[in-house]
Amino acid sequence: MFASLLNVYSLMRAGRTLATYDALLTPEQRKQLPWSARAALAIAKIGASKPARDDNNSLAAALSALGPSYIKLGQFLATRPDLVGPERAFELKALQDRLPPFPTEIAKSIIQENLRVGVDAIFQEFGPPVAAASIAQVHKARTSDGREVAVKVLRPGVAKRFAADLSSFYFAARLMERFSLEGRRLRPVAAVRMLESSMKQELDLRMEAAAISEMAGNIRNDPGFRVPQVDWTRTSREVLTTEWIEGTPISDLSGLKAQGFDLVTLGDTVIQSFLRHAIRDGFFHADMHQGNLFIDRQGQLVAVDFGIVGRLGRKESMFLAEILYGFITRNYLRVSEVHFEAGYVPAEHDPAVFAQAIRAIGEPIMDLPASQISMAKLLTQLFEVTAQFDMKTQPQLLLLQKTMVVVEGVARTLNPNLNMWLSAEPVVREWIERKLGPAGKLEYATENLGQFLAGLPGVLEDVKRSAALFAGTAGSRGLRLDPESIRYMVELQGEPKRWMVFWLAVGAISLALIATRQLL
Repeated sequence: MFASLLNVYSLMRAGRTLATYDALLTPEQRKQLPWSARAALAIAKIGASKPARDDNNSLAAALSALGPSYIKLGQFLATRPDLVGPERAFELKALQDRLPPFPTEIAKSIIQENLRVGVDAIFQEFGPPVAAASIAQVHKARTSDGREVAVKVLRPGVAKRFAADLSSFYFAARLMERFSLEGRRLRPVAAVRMLESSMKQELDLRMEAAAISEMAGNIRNDPGFRVPQVDWTRTSREVLTTEWIEGTPISDLSGLKAQGFDLVTLGDTVIQSFLRHAIRDGFFHADMHQGNLFIDRQGQLVAVDFGIVGRLGRKESMFLAEILYGFITRNYLRVSEVHFEAGYVPAEHDPAVFAQAIRAIGEPIMDLPASQISMAKLLTQLFEVTAQFDMKTQPQLLLLQKTMVVVEGVARTLNPNLNMWLSAEPVVREWIERKLGPAGKLEYATENLGQFLAGLPGVLEDVKRSAALFAGTAGSRGLRLDPESIRYMVELQGEPKRWMVFWLAVGAISLALIATRQLL
């Protein structure tokens, strides 16, 4: 009860701030409110100082004023137009994750507390912050052995603040699902859970270091893309030290041209690298905006800031590859079938009708000029149509779609005439051929055979124990299935994965016993 009251108070405080910034509703929406609602909004502003804000985006300004948790919530909701509406989602895309830096001395004390050694002992130089965001800030430093590094330090108190705000987010999401049928379809609780998972990783900088290390392993043979090296000896929960990247920001087009880099090739590298990571590896950088991308002296694309990463399982990776390839080849029935095979669209719907709806999305854009074809927009429209066929929201795919919007924007900055289909086709086709061709099927069969053989000893043990059970329960009148025997057989099931094999064994033994009695 007390926790609920705290959540209500927290949400009311946030609502008051939003009302103060006139961010709850658009001017047109406010005019349509009844007088009582307009009066409530006016009362909410009483005693609040008039904020200094950008009137063109009051929502982003209000969320920035509410602090780190709400900035992250706003960035997350920018990927969920199904929850907040297309207009609000568009506003939230402009939300900048920037806050004033905290003092360098506090950063040094956090480093000393985490690494158990003074800053002067491990760094020759330690400069002021060069960037500050809601979660952490970055300092340029030089190690005791002379290497230039970037030192990321977690903002003090941010974990405690986020934990408190997260409770109110869950409270609001559960209310939506409890009292709204549409809320249950949109699954806001799952969305908050995904936000929580993402934030937990951001709040432990060792997780970011591990993400960089994992990506480095995945891309070691990839052309044109790399990530910074991690300095594990100077990394902990609240401190991350990586190689300092000397490169040209990808937004500096004149600088890139002056160095002789081919912007068209770089645009293809951005798109193909992202798709390769998402489809092949099932692991991608989920914050690939221009501020996190550089071109080094060798012309390689370097990504930094792995605080937000996305993962796709085998099913999701195959789903993404097949729907993209289906659109590329205009095989709309296959795109439809993939949705049903993945279990995303309920079986009571007609795949042919769904394919018809998909065709209505794909055909209008296929013959457009290259500069007007947007893969991200295509996926956005696809997810909107799937809602009409009762497809539940898939948060992991929404993060992918949000990242694709950003990646596509970066690539088009480099090459305004970028043809998304031509750029994506080699990566998608290679994956489809590898996974659905003979080699892929052999790989899949080998994986499943390995799982079967690994579980075989347990299955055989179950069969042995089952035989002993039946020998003990079969009397002169045949098989006895009293409650105690049934409970024992249930215990024998073991791991859920062996359930079906166990009962097949039971059936086989039963048939053998029946056959034996007939012979006798």
